[in-house]
Amino acid sequence: MTGKVDHAAARAAFERALAEDAREFGNFFLSRFLGLAVTYPDDDTCVVELDVHDYMFNPQGSLHGGVIATVLDISMGHLLNRRVGTGMTLQMETKFLRPARAGRIRAEGRFLKKGRSINYLETRLTDAGGALLAVANSTWQLLGAAGPDGAPRS
Repeated sequence: MTGKVDHAAARAAFERALAEDAREFGNFFLSRFLGLAVTYPDDDTCVVELDVHDYMFNPQGSLHGGVIATVLDISMGHLLNRRVGTGMTLQMETKFLRPARAGRIRAEGRFLKKGRSINYLETRLTDAGGALLAVANSTWQLLGAAGPDGAPRS
Protein backbone atom coordinates (compact mmCIF):
# COMPACT_ATOMS: atom_id res chain seq x y z
CA MET A 1 0.00 0.00 0.00
CA THR A 2 1.37 3.39 -0.90
CA GLY A 3 0.70 6.70 0.78
CA LYS A 4 -0.59 7.44 4.24
CA VAL A 5 -4.00 7.34 5.79
CA ASP A 6 -6.04 10.50 5.38
CA HIS A 7 -5.65 11.70 8.97
CA ALA A 8 -8.11 14.57 8.57
CA ALA A 9 -10.85 12.20 7.36
CA ALA A 10 -10.11 9.74 10.18
CA ARG A 11 -10.22 12.50 12.80
CA ALA A 12 -13.45 13.90 11.35
CA ALA A 13 -15.05 10.43 11.46
CA PHE A 14 -13.90 9.96 15.06
CA GLU A 15 -15.23 13.38 16.14
CA ARG A 16 -18.55 12.74 14.36
CA ALA A 17 -18.85 9.40 16.16
CA LEU A 18 -18.22 11.04 19.54
CA ALA A 19 -20.78 13.76 18.86
CA GLU A 20 -23.47 11.41 17.50
CA ASP A 21 -23.04 8.41 19.84
CA ALA A 22 -26.49 7.74 21.27
CA ARG A 23 -26.08 4.17 22.60
CA GLU A 24 -28.96 2.96 20.47
CA PHE A 25 -29.31 0.79 17.39
CA GLY A 26 -28.01 2.66 14.34
CA ASN A 27 -26.37 5.43 16.38
CA PHE A 28 -23.81 3.78 18.63
CA PHE A 29 -20.17 4.90 18.42
CA LEU A 30 -18.82 2.24 16.04
CA SER A 31 -21.76 2.68 13.68
CA ARG A 32 -21.18 6.44 13.60
CA PHE A 33 -17.38 6.06 13.23
CA LEU A 34 -17.82 3.82 10.18
CA GLY A 35 -20.51 6.16 8.81
CA LEU A 36 -23.11 3.42 8.50
CA ALA A 37 -26.50 4.17 6.97
CA VAL A 38 -29.09 1.66 8.21
CA THR A 39 -32.45 1.21 6.46
CA TYR A 40 -35.27 -1.34 6.47
CA PRO A 41 -36.72 -1.62 2.94
CA ASP A 42 -39.28 -4.24 4.03
CA ASP A 43 -40.27 -6.32 7.05
CA ASP A 44 -37.55 -8.92 6.66
CA THR A 45 -34.58 -6.94 5.31
CA CYS A 46 -31.99 -4.61 6.83
CA VAL A 47 -29.59 -2.73 4.56
CA VAL A 48 -26.37 -1.26 5.90
CA GLU A 49 -24.36 0.96 3.56
CA LEU A 50 -21.05 2.73 3.97
CA ASP A 51 -18.41 4.54 1.97
CA VAL A 52 -15.02 2.83 2.00
CA HIS A 53 -12.23 5.05 3.40
CA ASP A 54 -8.51 4.40 3.64
CA TYR A 55 -8.53 4.55 7.45
CA MET A 56 -10.58 1.31 7.30
CA PHE A 57 -7.93 -0.54 5.24
CA ASN A 58 -5.72 -3.46 6.10
CA PRO A 59 -1.99 -3.26 5.21
CA GLN A 60 -2.75 -4.74 1.76
CA GLY A 61 -4.80 -1.67 0.81
CA SER A 62 -8.35 -3.02 0.97
CA LEU A 63 -11.20 -2.87 3.45
CA HIS A 64 -10.20 -4.80 6.59
CA GLY A 65 -11.99 -8.11 7.13
CA GLY A 66 -12.90 -7.02 10.65
CA VAL A 67 -14.74 -4.00 9.28
CA ILE A 68 -16.52 -6.23 6.77
CA ALA A 69 -17.49 -8.71 9.50
CA THR A 70 -18.75 -5.84 11.67
CA VAL A 71 -20.96 -4.49 8.87
CA LEU A 72 -22.33 -7.97 8.12
CA ASP A 73 -23.03 -8.60 11.81
CA ILE A 74 -24.75 -5.23 12.22
CA SER A 75 -27.01 -5.84 9.21
CA MET A 76 -28.26 -9.05 10.80
CA GLY A 77 -28.34 -7.84 14.42
CA HIS A 78 -30.27 -4.69 13.63
CA LEU A 79 -32.82 -6.69 11.63
CA LEU A 80 -33.24 -9.17 14.47
CA ASN A 81 -33.67 -6.35 16.99
CA ARG A 82 -36.23 -4.53 14.85
CA ARG A 83 -38.34 -7.54 13.92
CA VAL A 84 -37.97 -10.08 16.75
CA GLY A 85 -36.01 -8.65 19.69
CA THR A 86 -32.53 -7.98 21.00
CA GLY A 87 -30.12 -10.83 20.59
CA MET A 88 -26.50 -11.86 20.51
CA THR A 89 -24.48 -13.57 17.83
CA LEU A 90 -23.79 -17.18 18.74
CA GLN A 91 -22.02 -18.06 15.52
CA MET A 92 -21.18 -16.30 12.26
CA GLU A 93 -19.58 -17.86 9.20
CA THR A 94 -18.12 -15.37 6.75
CA LYS A 95 -16.83 -15.89 3.23
CA PHE A 96 -14.68 -13.08 1.84
CA LEU A 97 -14.95 -13.21 -1.95
CA ARG A 98 -13.20 -10.11 -3.29
CA PRO A 99 -11.60 -6.97 -1.88
CA ALA A 100 -13.27 -3.59 -1.47
CA ARG A 101 -10.97 -0.64 -2.11
CA ALA A 102 -13.24 2.31 -2.88
CA GLY A 103 -16.81 3.43 -3.28
CA ARG A 104 -20.01 2.59 -1.47
CA ILE A 105 -20.74 -0.93 -0.29
CA ARG A 106 -24.05 -2.47 0.77
CA ALA A 107 -24.88 -5.32 3.17
CA GLU A 108 -28.37 -6.74 2.93
CA GLY A 109 -29.42 -8.89 5.88
CA ARG A 110 -32.36 -11.32 5.77
CA PHE A 111 -33.91 -13.99 7.93
CA LEU A 112 -33.38 -17.63 7.04
CA LYS A 113 -35.56 -18.83 9.93
CA LYS A 114 -37.23 -17.07 12.83
CA GLY A 115 -37.55 -18.92 16.11
CA ARG A 116 -38.75 -18.26 19.65
CA SER A 117 -35.21 -18.07 21.00
CA ILE A 118 -32.82 -19.06 18.18
CA ASN A 119 -32.86 -17.24 14.82
CA TYR A 120 -30.88 -17.78 11.63
CA LEU A 121 -29.92 -14.92 9.35
CA GLU A 122 -27.76 -14.27 6.31
CA THR A 123 -26.33 -11.20 4.63
CA ARG A 124 -24.60 -10.39 1.36
CA LEU A 125 -22.14 -7.55 0.83
CA THR A 126 -21.94 -5.98 -2.63
CA ASP A 127 -20.12 -3.04 -4.19
CA ALA A 128 -21.77 -0.18 -6.10
CA GLY A 129 -21.69 -2.25 -9.30
CA GLY A 130 -23.43 -5.20 -7.65
CA ALA A 131 -20.33 -7.43 -7.42
CA LEU A 132 -20.52 -9.83 -4.48
CA LEU A 133 -17.77 -9.06 -1.92
CA ALA A 134 -18.70 -11.24 1.05
CA VAL A 135 -21.44 -13.51 2.39
CA ALA A 136 -22.23 -14.42 5.99
CA ASN A 137 -24.74 -16.57 7.81
CA SER A 138 -25.28 -16.52 11.52
CA THR A 139 -27.11 -18.00 14.48
CA TRP A 140 -28.56 -15.62 17.06
CA GLN A 141 -29.83 -16.14 20.61
CA LEU A 142 -32.59 -13.80 21.70
CA LEU A 143 -31.61 -12.17 24.98
CA GLY A 144 -33.96 -13.06 27.79
CA ALA A 145 -34.89 -16.30 26.01
CA ALA A 146 -32.84 -18.65 28.19
CA GLY A 147 -34.30 -21.51 30.18
CA PRO A 148 -34.29 -21.72 33.99
CA ASP A 149 -30.78 -23.24 33.97
CA GLY A 150 -29.46 -20.35 31.83
CA ALA A 151 -29.06 -22.54 28.75
CA PRO A 152 -30.56 -21.26 25.48
CA ARG A 153 -34.00 -22.51 24.56
CA SER A 154 -34.30 -23.71 20.96
